Amino acid sequence: MGNPSPKFETPVKPIKLVIDGKKRVFDIDDPKLPDWVDDMELKAGGYPYDSKMDKSEYEDTLEKLQVELVKLQSWMQKSGERVLVLFEGRDAAGKGGTIFVTRQYMNPRTARNVALTKPTETERGQWYFQRHVAHFPTSGEFVTFDRSWYNRAGVEPVMGFCTPEQHEKFLEEAPLFEKGIVADGIRFFKFWLTIGQETQLGRFHDRRHSALKAWKFSPMDVAGMEKWDEYTKARDLMFERTHTEHAPWTVVRANDKRRLRLAVIRRLLLTIPYAGRDLDVIGAEDDKIIGAPSSALR
Repeated sequence: MGNPSPKFETPVKPIKLVIDGKKRVFDIDDPKLPDWVDDMELKAGGYPYDSKMDKSEYEDTLEKLQVELVKLQSWMQKSGERVLVLFEGRDAAGKGGTIFVTRQYMNPRTARNVALTKPTETERGQWYFQRHVAHFPTSGEFVTFDRSWYNRAGVEPVMGFCTPEQHEKFLEEAPLFEKGIVADGIRFFKFWLTIGQETQLGRFHDRRHSALKAWKFSPMDVAGMEKWDEYTKARDLMFERTHTEHAPWTVVRANDKRRLRLAVIRRLLLTIPYAGRDLDVIGAEDDKIIGAPSSALR
């Protein structure tokens, strides 16, 4: 028997949405997922595949790529190279799962994930980037950020957690800050995981009704469902101002988590020239789901 659905301490009122010009009402507390969500969960947002990647093919490919990641880490230990990878995207885009499989077989002593909570009173009085810099990689380290300083380009302005002046200052400073990261020799990646609106609703619904995943669902998720268009505008402005030659954004279509994870790992392995790299094992990128903002969000 499966785990029973959790009892909701705070019910969520049905939300009125407009998706692709159609008015919808989404009741996340209804155990039955609406057909209009279920039917489009994979294809939402123009996703180019009609079905998820075959599980056995995914697992076989993932294992081979994870072997390459172990080789990458060994090379980093010997060479002293530093890698910094940011994962950004809408809520439920698959950031945590992608980070997990990327680091799964790497030595955790030198492969760290950073997931910062809201800033303390002391941190709020600091230079905005200061608390992030404290977690940057040292020699031989591979560091991932599950959300980063880019909260100030999306969540904060959309939810009113920063002023318009703070938002604008961030957009001006971020490219300069990142130029310093690259100039110091850190191999720097910025991934934006993009999902369709129905995909996000389906994943939120799954969290809401799962005894194992309920902790992932928060009031912020509820607010986010109603601000889809605001988040889109903030994202587009972020790309316009912070997609630079020295620190470009890589967008990955994330409706299928299996293809997403393989695409991210491939990009890392194809970009970093580590010793013993097997390009035949890594394979070619799937340009249907990964690319620059201008191509991946067309």
